[in-house]
Amino acid sequence: MNRLAKIGINNLFEAILYTPKSYTNTTILKSLNKYSTNEGAVKIIINSKAGFGKTLKFQAYMLDLDENLEIIIFNPKPYHNKIFIQNKEMYIFGKFEYKYGIYTIVQPRITTNINQITLNFATTRIKNLNNIFREIISQENLNTLNFDDEIKKSIFSIFHPESDIFYLDEFNKNNGLFGKYLEAIKFVEIYYYMSELRKKRYFFEATSILNGDYKSFIKSLPFSLTNGQEKCIDYLSKKLDSKIATRCVVMGDVGCGKTIVILSCVMMAYPKKSILLAPTTILASQIYNEAIKFLPKNISVGLAIKDNQIVDCDFLIGTHSLLYKDISSFSLFMTDEQHRFGTNQRMTIEKMLEIDGKKPHSIQFSATPIPRTMALIESNIVDFCTIKDLPFKKDITSKIITKDDFSTLIAHIKEEIKKHMQIAIIYPLVEQSNTIAYQSIEEGLPFWQKNFKNVYSTHGKDKNKEEIIDSFRDNGDILIATTLFEVGISLPRLSTIIIVGAERLGFATLHQLRGRVSRNGAKGFCFLYTNEAKRARLNDFIKTNNGFEIAELDLKYRNSGDILKGIRQSGMQFKYFDIATDKEIANNAKNLLNEGTK
Repeated sequence: MNRLAKIGINNLFEAILYTPKSYTNTTILKSLNKYSTNEGAVKIIINSKAGFGKTLKFQAYMLDLDENLEIIIFNPKPYHNKIFIQNKEMYIFGKFEYKYGIYTIVQPRITTNINQITLNFATTRIKNLNNIFREIISQENLNTLNFDDEIKKSIFSIFHPESDIFYLDEFNKNNGLFGKYLEAIKFVEIYYYMSELRKKRYFFEATSILNGDYKSFIKSLPFSLTNGQEKCIDYLSKKLDSKIATRCVVMGDVGCGKTIVILSCVMMAYPKKSILLAPTTILASQIYNEAIKFLPKNISVGLAIKDNQIVDCDFLIGTHSLLYKDISSFSLFMTDEQHRFGTNQRMTIEKMLEIDGKKPHSIQFSATPIPRTMALIESNIVDFCTIKDLPFKKDITSKIITKDDFSTLIAHIKEEIKKHMQIAIIYPLVEQSNTIAYQSIEEGLPFWQKNFKNVYSTHGKDKNKEEIIDSFRDNGDILIATTLFEVGISLPRLSTIIIVGAERLGFATLHQLRGRVSRNGAKGFCFLYTNEAKRARLNDFIKTNNGFEIAELDLKYRNSGDILKGIRQSGMQFKYFDIATDKEIANNAKNLLNEGTK
């Protein structure tokens, strides 16, 4: 294996995944099929030649097959006349086809090494790769893998094609790997990736075993939990009641009620302390208010935003400012909207909470579901818990609109305001741009201010955005904003959201924005404004309100690598495995890995 280290191959798995790009086949053809391509070698004798500009033709006779042959060479070089000599016998190889009443071959090559199949690879940095790979990927070495026999047989055929009578012809017809052979390589790729991922999963002793009374808290709530919330809370209670520090991702749809799960975890930790990292001041403040409202009065809650001083409390909620404060003695570390934080930021706080090598329990919450196959892969390095149902059935009507629908839209807005409901209009930009064919907040705001009362406006860089949104919540009719609005903001009276230039946004952002309406089960509306004539992507989006279905739909329109980059900051890429289509292969690989750890 050391011989292949130069091209990044260090083990059997990596060797298997370095598949041949093509094959040179000099097997003597014993017969020819007029109706398909015949690849191999034949013995010929040159009868005559003719030159026509950039095309050179030779008439030959195939000695063992008793058939005439026309040899065609495009852009001939002088040496062609020297090697294809009249009345000379030789072996040539390539692809033979029957055309216009005669067998032909284009650009043949002469060989003296007959009855051989040579593996060709993308690199030429190492000599004799054919023999090296044949030696490494032997039956004996493949038998050291606990794979299904059919998978091992397919892998062996790829590197020893003479062992499989059908493989080489089909490889050429498909211009590469196909069928069960491709599936075998996909299996190896995802199996190897997940096995390597598991090696990166470290287990640490927890700073504390957390088994506080959370059931009394749940009984005290003025509403019932969903089945998803109950199952998730039960799952987390088992994870936290352990000497091993848990690492878990709780993934739910927009509005699934994860705040109550967070508060339940606080009760599991009590009398030990909990800390929550939120991405925005608005979200941190909302969770703080929910904690004050629902947690027992003996649980002290603190809020650390901006320059707030940290107070001694049972449950501390903060933003990025926690990274620069002196925190310790927290046994449970939680992150809300976890995809908004870098791995280094989360690790920094975990390090701050570490005591003598012992780690706090860590739970990451996300309202942005990821594709099922991706979750299955990621579960090799972190535990997953999903909440798929909602406390309220969301009654949201989604519709694509254009400038022709503007008068109808205005009428709808006026009708909703009459009902004391609120409207959000999301613009793609704050200031005018020559590159985007949509108005900015700067351009659109005067119209709304002229025609409506109680119009508020803010954006991501606005230092006063939290105060503006708070004021809008109580007094506003229309909020003009950018996509800052997508992150966890709760506005109970918001019934309508209008997204300008909707085709420019990803499905996850569109779904998060849509999730701002109908937060309490009331009727909601989402209007996707576009100038684009092609709307297949948006048409698919409006057919479902389910975030997990949206995550799967995302695979239809995005490159798998893009999805992976968005989920794992390491930017993992696959050469053969496709998360959009290969869930069953990943599931089989994970099951085999699990069998090996029993």
